[in-house]
Amino acid sequence: EDGRYPMDNNAAERAIRPFTIGRKNWLFSKSQAGAKASANLYSLIETAKANKLNIYDYLTHVFKELPNAHSIEDFEALLPWNANLV
Repeated sequence: EDGRYPMDNNAAERAIRPFTIGRKNWLFSKSQAGAKASANLYSLIETAKANKLNIYDYLTHVFKELPNAHSIEDFEALLPWNANLV
């Protein structure tokens, strides 16, 4: 009865769709460590999307800078909300 609410839940459905697809893919992991690694990478990608980053550019940046990261601050600088892709 409140006109401020959307008439459908399409936005919510679109938001959870990647997780349901990922869940199907995780069924085929050969080990628990492999499933955890997949989930971590998937989480990183979804967080980058939420921060409106270009996924390819972001992952290229992370994989290039990751070998040089040695401190907590170095790793935190690579998180999607801190990424400096200039």
